[in-house]
Amino acid sequence: MDLVKRYGEQGLPPDLTAYVRDRPGYDYQHHAESGSSNAAFVDDESVERFCVIGDTKQHIAKLRKLAGIGVKQFNIYLMSGDEEEILETYGREIIPALRDVAPALTA
Repeated sequence: MDLVKRYGEQGLPPDLTAYVRDRPGYDYQHHAESGSSNAAFVDDESVERFCVIGDTKQHIAKLRKLAGIGVKQFNIYLMSGDEEEILETYGREIIPALRDVAPALTA
């Protein structure tokens, strides 16, 4: 919702804007909090489409795939309780494994 409020829906993927548009009762103050009631808004299909999850190899593979379709930046969500470990893993394994990846050119 922050992206939509800041930039409007133009230029953002329609699937993303449609997903966030009609979510009454969603509490953004507790977004991504483990055990949050907001989890009911997030189904498996949404996780597959909008999230990078799994082990280190799965992160690398998904980020390579996203770069291949034109994604130029991503956000690491540090609200899971393992913040330091996640950052260390990205710095030690994931980012170095992606140094050779350039985003695809988009029209």
